[in-house]
Amino acid sequence: MPDPSHTPDDIAQRLEALEIKASFTEDLLDQLNLTIYRQQQHIDELLRAVALLRQQMPEGGGGAAVRDLRDELPPHY
Repeated sequence: MPDPSHTPDDIAQRLEALEIKASFTEDLLDQLNLTIYRQQQHIDELLRAVALLRQQMPEGGGGAAVRDLRDELPPHY
């Protein structure tokens, strides 16, 4: 038996509200997908830059010689 407290106008308003929420949800999902796509492009660029920097490092620069950062301070410290 149908609920008499819900008139056709109430049902139409609820349906419209749900359609609006669904529309906003789809827009948000599109924005999030675009954000993820851009972040992945940025990550790929950073990985390429790191690979290029590794290629430019001298052969012995892999951390074999531990240096003291205090030796690199300017004289006025």
